Amino acid sequence: MTRKRKYVLRVDMEDFEGNKVFALYSSFSVDCETDGYQLHVSGFTDGGAGDSLSIHNDQKFSTFDKDQDPWGNNCAKYHLGGFWYNSCHHANPNGLYLWMEDSPHSTIGVVWLTWKGNSLKSIIMKIKRVI
Repeated sequence: MTRKRKYVLRVDMEDFEGNKVFALYSSFSVDCETDGYQLHVSGFTDGGAGDSLSIHNDQKFSTFDKDQDPWGNNCAKYHLGGFWYNSCHHANPNGLYLWMEDSPHSTIGVVWLTWKGNSLKSIIMKIKRVI
């Protein structure tokens, strides 16, 4: 879907106090299945969230049953999510929704490390075609 055209990515986040921030990437694409759904992201602009995604650039998508991350174990199993993990994560938007701001298990939650080190109330990833 994103390989043949240019897209931007905006990641909107909210914490449990109602604070909202975003991260914007001027270039976003994902390769096809045969290439492991490899992520390509660049051109970061800070909307208060910091950059927790660029470190995952060029990573393949890892899941419980398809470990494609460079870590010796399976990041998806360890952090209970699926993502473009890079030994393991600075972002874990597909982690468990922990229903609280602080948790002793924060690494399995919905995480954007450069903004909050614990679980977020919401995170939304939106792409838009660049014309």
